[in-house]
Amino acid sequence: MILTGPAISDAVARGDIVIDPFDPARVNPNSYNYRLGPEIHHVRSDPRTGPQHERMEPADGRYLLRKGNFYLGHTMERLGSTRYVTSLIGRSSVGRLGLFVQLSADLGHCGAVHRWTLELLPALDIYVYPGQIIGQVSFWAATGDVLAYHGWYGRHDRPMPSKLHATVPDHEEIRELL
Repeated sequence: MILTGPAISDAVARGDIVIDPFDPARVNPNSYNYRLGPEIHHVRSDPRTGPQHERMEPADGRYLLRKGNFYLGHTMERLGSTRYVTSLIGRSSVGRLGLFVQLSADLGHCGAVHRWTLELLPALDIYVYPGQIIGQVSFWAATGDVLAYHGWYGRHDRPMPSKLHATVPDHEEIRELL
């Protein structure tokens, strides 16, 4: 079951949820509004070398995200819980401006408490600002034995690239499977 806004506030006060820094004004009926952190990377794909990440520099305190390009950012807040499952989504008001946030990796794991990497895909050119409210996080009660997440992504507080290429079998492994 999803936690209500008051339940999120209570869980933060008890230490069952980490939202740091926490602002009670950003609590919604079933979520909490998180902000965009200060670091953004432009991701480009090169078929020969794989994805390339270029850290962007803000101009006049903002970033221009170009339509059709892909970017990685991060939450300003450290978010997570050892008791509840974390789910990050974009805000509808941001989506209506043409920026898609967290299209595929919206589900966190119990035990992961960090600044979350954000997937940013603009359908239109758009300026974003460090510190602006960009999405919502909700918390869900876990049923059954909770296995805490100890993976690579949960140990970082800045935009992290995909590690999928490290798990792709080489040609020899594929031949053996056939």
